[in-house]
Amino acid sequence: MSEQADARVPLSVLVPVKNEAANLRDCLASVSFAEEIVVVDSASTDGTQAIAEATGARVVQFVWNGNFPRKKNWALENIPWQNEWVLIVDADERVTPELEREVKEAIRRTDVDGFYLNRRFWFLSGWINHCGYFPSWNLRLFRHRLGRYEQIEIDDNLVSGDNEVHEHVLLNGGAEYLTAPMEHYAFPDIATFVEKHNRYSTWEAAASGKLHERAGEKTLRASPLGTAVERKRWLKKLTARAPFRPSLRFLYHYVWKQGFRDGYRGWVFCRLLAWYERTILLKEREMKKRPGTGQRDFVKL
Repeated sequence: MSEQADARVPLSVLVPVKNEAANLRDCLASVSFAEEIVVVDSASTDGTQAIAEATGARVVQFVWNGNFPRKKNWALENIPWQNEWVLIVDADERVTPELEREVKEAIRRTDVDGFYLNRRFWFLSGWINHCGYFPSWNLRLFRHRLGRYEQIEIDDNLVSGDNEVHEHVLLNGGAEYLTAPMEHYAFPDIATFVEKHNRYSTWEAAASGKLHERAGEKTLRASPLGTAVERKRWLKKLTARAPFRPSLRFLYHYVWKQGFRDGYRGWVFCRLLAWYERTILLKEREMKKRPGTGQRDFVKL
């Protein structure tokens, strides 16, 4: 057994993918300290599976039937994980050496069941350090039997596909925060930002009614006194019917969340977020005016 294998820690990593050949190799290298890495694929056609197998990762194919569970919840429920702790990492994310050290310490804890990770976004050749996108907390490290993604029941077969998009993990236990950020290379250029957020806005518009309802057992609660993600959900609910939502969103990110401190990239980022909010609003209105129409009618917007 190699020295690297001997140094691996009792951690399982879940990487959900589809056609991620451009990102996957660097992602898997950043989590090579884990004993088990499982790549859950959706019939990729760009060599994703070969790249994963070449690194020693286990590849599991997921075929979605159009209903719950979707990819990550299915993997958490059905894969026979070798370890108690699971770390969920997207292909365009990287675990830094500093975060690796924190993760190794975290999974030795016996008094906590999960940890929020802080993502730092790379945009226009630099990091976004403000704009309300840093810190950006997501519950990604937890005891796998205790965490599942919320289930927002909308007919989004063609909206977000087989993978959870903006759903959050609901943990049956206590959670804390790790300080070292995880690198997120989601937006290598503006075209990618626009393409992704066009899809996200359709999901947001379709899910808006559900997100503003009272939280149930399978949905995240909205609370001004809760966690960072619960406060964000509460703010969305509070402003759902506010006038001038795109302008308010720009002012929130650029002024209140100090996006101006990120210079030109902060200005562009916040302007794009205002465009994103306007797109959500327009799709919400169109869906309301066409009752009884399936979500697939709005995918091409």
